[in-house]
Amino acid sequence: MGGVNPSLDVVIGVVVGFLLGVLFMWVRQRSRQAEEERTRALAAARVTVRPEVSRVLNLLRSGGVVVGPHDEVVQSTAQARTLGVVRGSRVVVPEVLALIRDVRQDGHPRNMELDLKREGSTSLHLMGRVAPLDDRSLLVLVEDRTAARRVDETRRDFVANVSHELKTPIGAVSLLAETLEDAADSPEDVRRFARRLQIEGRRLTDLVRQIIDLSRLQSDDPLLAQKDVSIDEVIRMAVDRNRVDADDRDVVLTAGGRGGLHVIGDEAQLATAVSNLVENAIMYSERGARVAVAARSLVLGEEEFVDISVSDNGIGIPEEEVQRIFERFYRVDYARSRDNGGTGLGLSIVKHIAAAHGGYVHVWSKPGQGSTFTVRIPQHSTREAAPEPGAGGTTTYDPVADAARGDHPQEVAG
Repeated sequence: MGGVNPSLDVVIGVVVGFLLGVLFMWVRQRSRQAEEERTRALAAARVTVRPEVSRVLNLLRSGGVVVGPHDEVVQSTAQARTLGVVRGSRVVVPEVLALIRDVRQDGHPRNMELDLKREGSTSLHLMGRVAPLDDRSLLVLVEDRTAARRVDETRRDFVANVSHELKTPIGAVSLLAETLEDAADSPEDVRRFARRLQIEGRRLTDLVRQIIDLSRLQSDDPLLAQKDVSIDEVIRMAVDRNRVDADDRDVVLTAGGRGGLHVIGDEAQLATAVSNLVENAIMYSERGARVAVAARSLVLGEEEFVDISVSDNGIGIPEEEVQRIFERFYRVDYARSRDNGGTGLGLSIVKHIAAAHGGYVHVWSKPGQGSTFTVRIPQHSTREAAPEPGAGGTTTYDPVADAARGDHPQEVAG
């Protein structure tokens, strides 16, 4: 057999290479043309948001979403993403997506109200509206109404509790008035029922007054007034208000601690808070007991605080009750509270006043040993406090723990 002509091999290789190059260039050109066609098709189908609509969306505090003809998210606000309605380019809440499709089908705007469950947190109560924006897109507006619903529920509960609490003294007054009329011929019964009538009248008056106080506290901000308040004067007012009750019950009421302390706030509110604590301490103490009111200054980290503590050696509070005593109308001892005319609102008012002044309430208590309630307020004042006898200035220890005989108080935040 003869050998293969080398020149023929070279020619064949050149031809094959040329054909492959031509084929490669043709495929690449077709691919480029197809890509350009797809790009033009997408551009033709893409929904654009008008600049004025985009500006309005950015100004909204609620969640806003513009949805395209294929349920794709064209634009969304940060609030919509935070609420979990939108993730990437998709609407991920089934109820919202179903409403979008209903509106697209008939063109009629629709409102929605739904509870959105979120992992690791409470559910969100959302209200919104879906409406056509133009021929191809829809606008979804979503607002978080969780806080508003919580306030409404709290208000309804409060009104229900107030109605229940008012029924007792009003019913008692009505019944006692009838009984008093029937006992007109018995001076002893008249005096006995009249005394009881006075007690129920005072309870009704106190309840109405404290309801009004609580309503005012929820609308006033004592820190806006920027008034300098003398803690000495606050304690004096609180002690004077309760001096007669303390004497009637043979309770020794004393005031002490560090003098010359000042805070920024509302003097009347702070006096009411301390007075409520003193009143409770007297009410839940036996005859011959002691109630002490004291003020201290302390440093926690880089902040200075003023503590106003009210300590007693009364019946004390069980540990499981401590967190609940600040609930409205809650009473640890209903029998004692009823006998003494307690309304169950005093400690709730104390908590609100402390919170309004940027502070909170400490509680230490043990059954049979007594209790220490402390209102802790930031010391927003430029005045210098008079040093406590034997002290060298601002203390850096916890005075409540000291008053509680070494036990740590439990904090109840406002």
